[in-house]
Amino acid sequence: MQHTSEVEAADALFASYREVKAEIGKTIIGQDEVVKSVLIAIFSNGHCLLVGVPGLAKTLLVQTVARVLDLSFNRIQFTPDLMPSDIIGSEILGEDRNFKFIKGPVFSNIILADEINRTPPKTQAALLEAMQEKAVTAAGVTHQLDKPFFVLATQNPIEQEGTYPLPEAQLDRFMFNISLDYPSWQEELNIVKNTTGNQINTIKKLLNAEQIRYFQQLVRNIPITDHVLEYAVKLAAKTRPNTALATPKVNQLLSWGAGPRASQFLVLGAKCHAVISGKYSPDIEDVQAVAKAILRHRIVRNYRAEAEGLSADQIIEQLF
Repeated sequence: MQHTSEVEAADALFASYREVKAEIGKTIIGQDEVVKSVLIAIFSNGHCLLVGVPGLAKTLLVQTVARVLDLSFNRIQFTPDLMPSDIIGSEILGEDRNFKFIKGPVFSNIILADEINRTPPKTQAALLEAMQEKAVTAAGVTHQLDKPFFVLATQNPIEQEGTYPLPEAQLDRFMFNISLDYPSWQEELNIVKNTTGNQINTIKKLLNAEQIRYFQQLVRNIPITDHVLEYAVKLAAKTRPNTALATPKVNQLLSWGAGPRASQFLVLGAKCHAVISGKYSPDIEDVQAVAKAILRHRIVRNYRAEAEGLSADQIIEQLF
């Protein structure tokens, strides 16, 4: 049985989540599942990759989240000529003839890495260290980043000119891969109504960095039963072709599966999903609720899956 204080803390996170979601909803119309996933990632201390065509309010979403959570925010526009020092900062020679480090835009709580696949691998790698270590190294000195630290990267799905696909190691750093779709007819009507007049939405700041760090710790403390834990680990293991748990379908359709980081994220994501759904411990439905966004960028379909027109999501669904 959980202590009363833990139950109260879980209730506080549940209440905060609903408040934050409602506040974001004043600016971002529709996109409910997207907002939910972004908040789960923040409370689970993970990063997000948003995939969608331009013009679906990805930047507005990130700015709104940063304002509601009262966190510092920087947007980095990834371009083919962006250098690692443009992200992490650089050493300059000061007036006193000593070198000093000038911090780059990565020193912020929330980073919007816009069109991350437009920059060469060398610059992508600079962000990779920051995401994994929550620190950056410049001229041999390691600088800690502000906490919480959260990267929300956007990527255009269309195979456009001048894109560099993200390597698997970089993709694996993202907890969620969230796909954005066009709004429904009614949502688009509301969006246009709200954005073509002169009313300005004021956004309330509902949480701060310290509270978010507290909630991130709380999510880790949520108890999970053995059979749900085993289900999560088994689900990730089933995606690995030619291993003990792989299904015949997986062997036929996938050339690559999810690594152990997927299992960790499935458990953390399920814990957070349970709390924001008003539960005190995750069940199998919570694992399934976060599974697609966690696994879809970690499995690699082979030519057969592509020939049959099977999406990553359809393959994951068969594993449930």
